[in-house]
Amino acid sequence: MFGQGLIKGLGVTVKHFRDTFVDDRQEVPSRYIDSVQLDNNRRIIDQTIEQEGLLTIQYPEEKRLLPERFRYIPMLIWDSEKNEDRCTACGICAKVCPPQCIWIVRDADENGKPVTRPAEFYIDAAVCMSCSFCVEFCPFDAIKMNHDFELAVYDRYPHLVYDKAELTVPIEYYAALWPTEYAKEEEARRVKEAAEKATAERKAAAAAAKKAQGDAPKPKRSKEEIEAMKAKAAARSKAAKEKSAGGESSGGESSSAGDDEAAAKKARLEALKRKAAERAKARKEQSGE
Repeated sequence: MFGQGLIKGLGVTVKHFRDTFVDDRQEVPSRYIDSVQLDNNRRIIDQTIEQEGLLTIQYPEEKRLLPERFRYIPMLIWDSEKNEDRCTACGICAKVCPPQCIWIVRDADENGKPVTRPAEFYIDAAVCMSCSFCVEFCPFDAIKMNHDFELAVYDRYPHLVYDKAELTVPIEYYAALWPTEYAKEEEARRVKEAAEKATAERKAAAAAAKKAQGDAPKPKRSKEEIEAMKAKAAARSKAAKEKSAGGESSGGESSSAGDDEAAAKKARLEALKRKAAERAKARKEQSGE
């Protein structure tokens, strides 16, 4: 049994060697098809899953094309169309960060009033665990994960603590790294902005119609209409007075009934008192005898 397993393992090794040699030598399809030639000595290789064998990349002259969902450390997005940071310094990313490697200082105007933009933004890359929680919880799509992983330095501090200037990238850079996610976000943003625009237009149209209605001259009433309105008002006033008078009379009757009930109750109490006094007197006379 031990000998058969050893032979099978050697067979797998020989197969990988053969596939690697054949795939590396063949020109169609070549390992370097769809690769990006940077210069004479450097290229980026797009290794597909259909390739057989093992591919040895001559790093750093050759590098693999990273997949879109690869993530390393966060980066801040600069909106080129609006010419402003997407970050509003809300601090949600710093709160949800598990290793607490993000800290933010909110900016202020000349009067000292806080404004919705960061004055300072720091990320400690030596502590960051690339979990992308900050990306998931950011409500403004202001922070994304970068693909740049070549961050080796001789001194951990302060070279691995990145500030706002080092973290900020234009939105075009993010669109190149994450084309699928960028397209989804832009479509969702377009739908949201269209809905907000339609709502604003409806409100503006309603306000304009209300203003036009308020500015329109009120129609003048004729003498006959005024007399008819006065007659209706007088009739309503007379009906209200009659109803009030009827209520007062019913209230007097109810008051009289209440007085009679109180008198009867008082009479019953007096009778009970007399009976109690008589019983007490009888007990006293019996005890004296």
